[in-house]
Amino acid sequence: MNTPPAPSGAHPDRSPVRLGALVPLTRPGWVEAGRHLLAGLELAVDEVRDTGGIGGRPLELVVRDSAADPERAAAAVDELAALGVAAVVGEYHSVVARAVAARADALGVPFLCSSAVLDALVEEPTEWVARVAPAQSRGWRIYADFLLATGRGRIAVATQPSVYWATGTRVLRDHLAPRGGSVVALDAAALTPGALCDALVDHDVTALLLLVGSPEPAVPIVRAVRGDRRLADLLIGAPAGQPEFAGWTEALGADGAGVPFLRYLPERLGPLGARVREELAERLGEAPSFVALEGWDTVTVLASLLRSHGTDRAAIAEAWPHVAVEGTRGPIRFSRTPGIGLWQWTWAPVQVADRDPAAPGGFRVLHTG
Repeated sequence: MNTPPAPSGAHPDRSPVRLGALVPLTRPGWVEAGRHLLAGLELAVDEVRDTGGIGGRPLELVVRDSAADPERAAAAVDELAALGVAAVVGEYHSVVARAVAARADALGVPFLCSSAVLDALVEEPTEWVARVAPAQSRGWRIYADFLLATGRGRIAVATQPSVYWATGTRVLRDHLAPRGGSVVALDAAALTPGALCDALVDHDVTALLLLVGSPEPAVPIVRAVRGDRRLADLLIGAPAGQPEFAGWTEALGADGAGVPFLRYLPERLGPLGARVREELAERLGEAPSFVALEGWDTVTVLASLLRSHGTDRAAIAEAWPHVAVEGTRGPIRFSRTPGIGLWQWTWAPVQVADRDPAAPGGFRVLHTG
């Protein structure tokens, strides 16, 4: 339902409209990603305030640190719901976002997920959850197509226990096998970097994908592989996006270049995206990642819904299919995707990119999907 107008002669409501935000700001969360995500959320909130707020009411962000902990994040949803937030936004880690989605669904609180891509973010279809990041299955199939296009069909994945990594491995295997490719999984927790290199030689693979945390154990693995002459022709890849952030280059230098990863950007940003990117760079003191743009898009979508449909939680959830918002990376609309039980921005742009070996501070776009 829409928020009713104030009766004639009554004082208009000037109390803040609150959005709860969940962001990984401390370890073991991916702090660098969390900082970028929060910068995008905060910039968009400030812009909403500067353009009249929500029916004259200021928009306020209530931030909680998820720290990559699903239980902590679920408890934060309870706290935020009790504080009266209109919706919950954010989160980067898929296992955390899944816990947030489950709790938001149980409480009847809209959750617009910014960056987590796991297909099965919800166990059962729900009206309460939507997402601006593309589904993992779509992005990782595009990544697999890139590997095949470059003649890399024999793939090893260095992996750690996680539903996210396990799902990614399955997507790669299911997409590559019918096309003549293969995937062997190597346990990064059980193998030292040196032993991992030996296994890569034994399996005669053409690419190693890092389905592991960063900087540990990703950085030691990259150093070991780069230093092993037997693996000079091996492609190292990181579909989850570790090389997107400056910390990757700070840790690895030239060894971190030429590692293809997924990022969710168009080939060129339009005027809106370029303007937001410039303002985010000023806030962050460095080039913003696509994660920062996802944060800005998240709040901008919700602000549009709050202005057009009011602050009632049920009204927000009912409005997902009516979203038509210009985001930093293109027009955002939500639809139902087969096999995914939430409202999804289906056609978010997807690139495979890497850091340019000739200039590791810059990127090359290698493939688009």
